Amino acid sequence: FNSRWLNALKPQDLLELAARSTVAQMLARADFKKRFESGNQISVLEFLYPLLQGYDSVHLKADVELGGTDQKFNLLMGRQLQESYGQKPQVVLMTPLLEGTDGVQKMSKSLGNTIGINDPSDDMFGKVMSISDGLMLRYYEFLTDADLKAVQALHPKEAKLQLAKILVDMFHPKGEGAKARGRFESTFSQHQVPQDIAEYKLSSESKIADILAAVGMTASKNEARRLLKEKAVTHDGVLVENEDWAPRPGVLKVGKRRFLRLR
Repeated sequence: FNSRWLNALKPQDLLELAARSTVAQMLARADFKKRFESGNQISVLEFLYPLLQGYDSVHLKADVELGGTDQKFNLLMGRQLQESYGQKPQVVLMTPLLEGTDGVQKMSKSLGNTIGINDPSDDMFGKVMSISDGLMLRYYEFLTDADLKAVQALHPKEAKLQLAKILVDMFHPKGEGAKARGRFESTFSQHQVPQDIAEYKLSSESKIADILAAVGMTASKNEARRLLKEKAVTHDGVLVENEDWAPRPGVLKVGKRRFLRLR
């Protein structure tokens, strides 16, 4: 929401806003209707959310609002409230939702299935390569202007390699996509360790969880410990499971794409 008007919102303002919609209108929303009919609880706060989001359009006097198809109810609430406040209703543009790397759920950070625009190029490339062939075509359709017929004429692996290169180049310096492809192919096709990986100088007090968190291979020490338990960490190809393991020179690998050279 727009923080200015939300922070200045007074109780009487909220009551006036709530009076501009009805319970029947709220229950027309598909997920609310389904939960109501099945006897599941719906909080009053959940009813207020579409009103507050819709009032954003009133406050901004929006002409156009863009959102995913899952936001249809809230986007249309903005139109309704604008009319109620004497404004011309905004144009609503909706886009299909893009499934995440699992190919089932919508891309969501909370579901852990995202390809982040700030991901390092190698991570981004690898995540694109992990998606299914069918999902790959949706990514091509939604994220690129490529000729889908030409894409379908390619071998699926080559098509996916090209897609990963395109997406990396979108969010990284030009040419990084080709470099990421080269590193990916040498690492996974030829089972080699990339040459230009980060390095970490060991000390007598170095601990594996501390190292992984310090260099950013994991978000925290707790995540490092979890990955150790999940058997996602190796050293020179040998599994590392114990956080008391004594680090020594060699190459650490976390998951499928993250490498660190210990010296």
